[in-house]
Amino acid sequence: MRQASGALHFDTRPGLIEVTREVAGWVSGQGIVTGLLTVFCRHTSASLLIQENAAPAVRRDIEAYFARLAPESRDYEHDDEGPDDMPAHLRTALTQVSLSIPLAGRRLVLGTWQGLYLFEHRRRPHRRELALHLVGE
Repeated sequence: MRQASGALHFDTRPGLIEVTREVAGWVSGQGIVTGLLTVFCRHTSASLLIQENAAPAVRRDIEAYFARLAPESRDYEHDDEGPDDMPAHLRTALTQVSLSIPLAGRRLVLGTWQGLYLFEHRRRPHRRELALHLVGE
């Protein structure tokens, strides 16, 4: 059994940013054929999703849904960084910061239309880090 760990960094913009290619590239460089990858977002106002990567309307609809579900407002007690601060935390709480993806044949076992997304919940761009841990042989 082998292990590999690393990190990827992304300059974000608001919304869903597909990171499948970068994560798969890191995995392919580890020399592990079969295993399990854990991807962990090291932030409280950004999250991770596995979602359809074919139709851009899916991403737009998800982004619009979360904007309605946790809207920006000055009504939140926590607004240290502005009206998008607390909604970003709520949106992260409703999604996930960690994903586990199987690896077979040196490739991520994703469905035909599945992609990995970093979901930036803040209005302004950030530099985000994803921690990666791969276990396998």
